[in-house]
Amino acid sequence: MNDMDMIAAILKQHMGLDMAAVGRTLIERAVHERMNILAHTQLDAYRLQSTPRELQELVELVVVPETWFFRDRPAFAALTQLVQTRLQQVPAACVRILSMPCSSGEEPYSIAMALLEAGVPGSRFRIDAIDICEHALASAQKGIYGSNAFRGKQLDYRIRHFEALAHKPVRWRLSDQVRNCVHFRFGNMLEAGFLQDQPAYDFIFCRNVLIYFDRALQARVVALLESLLDPEGCIFVGPAEAALMLYSEVQALGIALSFGFRRKPILHTPVRLPRPAIAALSLVPQVGQPKRHAAAIAPLLSGGAAEDVLARARACADRGELAQAAQLCEQYLRGAAPNAAVYCLQGILCDAAQDIDKALQLYRKALYLQPDHQEALWHLAALLLAQGDAAGAQRLQQRARRSQVSSASQESTHDV
Repeated sequence: MNDMDMIAAILKQHMGLDMAAVGRTLIERAVHERMNILAHTQLDAYRLQSTPRELQELVELVVVPETWFFRDRPAFAALTQLVQTRLQQVPAACVRILSMPCSSGEEPYSIAMALLEAGVPGSRFRIDAIDICEHALASAQKGIYGSNAFRGKQLDYRIRHFEALAHKPVRWRLSDQVRNCVHFRFGNMLEAGFLQDQPAYDFIFCRNVLIYFDRALQARVVALLESLLDPEGCIFVGPAEAALMLYSEVQALGIALSFGFRRKPILHTPVRLPRPAIAALSLVPQVGQPKRHAAAIAPLLSGGAAEDVLARARACADRGELAQAAQLCEQYLRGAAPNAAVYCLQGILCDAAQDIDKALQLYRKALYLQPDHQEALWHLAALLLAQGDAAGAQRLQQRARRSQVSSASQESTHDV
């Protein structure tokens, strides 16, 4: 093993970075930059004289800081929906949320903005944001961002929560209201006993970091996340990491493109499971959905073909295969009667592709067919909120909550 390989091995042991995942060039560039700063000419001398402080400086250079506000937006819509339901169920609760790694703060601040705009008071949730990079944490705590942090077409939140500074190029300062919702701290998730002295978290965002680990370490980190999670909690990962969760003790939420997971139910004896409080895009009509849709499908797609097509569409969406999911939705609609769940899924796909006008149209189609379709109500509310229509969003959120109460009441009646 040469000196560069030995340095890569030290990085992997310390922070999990797999050279096979990031490429040898990234590590070599970072090492040579540090050698130039320290006036080292020999690689072996640099390696032998390295200290814990120097290892941290090297970590700062190899961390990939690719992030922006509301990255993979459906995850934030799903979180908002789930938090509001949790607070309805436990009115005195303070929801605990972990964002790790938090990088320069765009993710935890997006969580805070999403919850505040949905009407959740800052006193009802706590966001802990942890990262191994000291420079990124210092930047996050300042709350000042350049244009690269704002991507996509839905930037109304910047008007509501940021102040433009007199800089060229323009930079934006985040409001104190949002900044005060997030608690930043330095931490290394690979350290023994990491966060084991903390209360469990209701929601964990650990996105786009598992892809930099090898398989063994991926399994170890997923197990860590499960140990930090409340029994009723949820984990959100990145689109490329969803498949890794299939081998753990969690299962998909069923909210398309959220890449969220909750614990699998433990059944000691055969029991009838209660219906989840949050209605996922369902393969069968939800409570209150007109039964004529399901009946109309049978003559056109017999033998469960309609359910199979919709199941495949949802699976593709959960894996981030948006084009394939869209094709399957079109296939469904060509062979079956209009269906609210399909229109809602199409809306989510258009939302993810930043085709806002079409997403609005499809969510409204879903609600025309089924006025109490909870997924369509929540997603349309999130979209209106992003566009600055707070009043319209609030009306839809109230409808969604009434639908949840009605569904729970009907399920309770059926269980008697």
